[in-house]
Amino acid sequence: MSVKQFIVLFVALIIVSAATFGGVYYIKNKPVKTSEQTGAPAPAAPISTQDQQAEAPTSIKLLATGDMIAHDSINMNAKKADGTYDYAALMGNMSEYFKKGDINFCNQATPAGGESFGISGYPVFNAPVAFARGIEAIGCNLINIGTNHTNDKGQGLVDATVAAWDDRQILAVAGANRNKTEQDTPRIFTVKGMKFGFVAYTDYTNGPLPNTFGVNKYSDDLAKTQIESIRKQVDFVIVSMRWGTEYASTVNTRQDAVAQNLANYGADVVLGHGPHALQPVKRLKSADGREVVVWFSLGNFLNSQLNVDNLIGGFASMEIDLTTKKVSSIGFLPVYQHYEWSSSEKAANDLLKRKNFTMTSLDKAAHLLAKSQLNTTVEVQLERITKVLNAHTTVPMLTSTEFLAN
Repeated sequence: MSVKQFIVLFVALIIVSAATFGGVYYIKNKPVKTSEQTGAPAPAAPISTQDQQAEAPTSIKLLATGDMIAHDSINMNAKKADGTYDYAALMGNMSEYFKKGDINFCNQATPAGGESFGISGYPVFNAPVAFARGIEAIGCNLINIGTNHTNDKGQGLVDATVAAWDDRQILAVAGANRNKTEQDTPRIFTVKGMKFGFVAYTDYTNGPLPNTFGVNKYSDDLAKTQIESIRKQVDFVIVSMRWGTEYASTVNTRQDAVAQNLANYGADVVLGHGPHALQPVKRLKSADGREVVVWFSLGNFLNSQLNVDNLIGGFASMEIDLTTKKVSSIGFLPVYQHYEWSSSEKAANDLLKRKNFTMTSLDKAAHLLAKSQLNTTVEVQLERITKVLNAHTTVPMLTSTEFLAN
């Protein structure tokens, strides 16, 4: 090696050493500062395909509640000074719970066609259209409107009740119809890539129906036709069913028979209501071997009935596995409907004096129960409803903290 070559090599080594130990690397003649110099974290490693898959949703949460009833006292307390109505205000505490669900089933137990039909409560119901908007505002997105009261004032009110849900940002509404075509139209929606079908029936009405389409009155033929048809188009079928003995906490033989039929026709979950009180949950086997979860009665939600059995309902919670397309777990969050009136008002049965309507999870209701006239406690009621719901299968009771954490 010549002296000239040695000098060139020596200078080059000095330059490289200075660059390296000085914290600068030369890439295509462009200096790039290292993380040690800038204080910035080193670039993160690329997210692997496995990590990306782990972040994908694995389940869908289905929540279901009981009867929302526009009693006279409910209407009175929802009415504001300017003459408008705000039903969401009576259920505002429930919004945080509905936010946990992907599919939130709610049962509009009474029609809501507006003032032109006359606002009235028990026994012949009609609420302002604002009743439907209040139900929507708290987070309900899967709505039943077909009950024994839907036809209380005839097909005109049925039409208006259906129309109140036109073009709303919800998943589906079923149970009542303006014509036969509407009755025959399947209610299908998609959540997280999974396709759902929704049908709704009532096993009885308060009077004769003027036609066969206005209210979906249960018959084996109608249910079989509709459910078998929709089953071919979807992954999962939800059935709303109004049935049972009023105020009973036990299941009658008619409910058992209809539940098995619904399972055999293709239902995956049956959401029952009508008794105004909680009833047991059962897991049935369908004719094709599927397990079908039946909530025989979800009790009441928004209401102003008198007995504690009618004032404690709640949220049925179900996780639906996106891989198996089946219910993977269930639970129940009890909810207490509170109102106040004096002992003299109660003794006089002055129902319109009830006020300060509010709803809260049962585990937070001790102070409200203490100032009610129900003469009970949170502990007594939790024991009662646990016994009722768990009569045939295990239904974990959830606290508000557990519910909101999941």
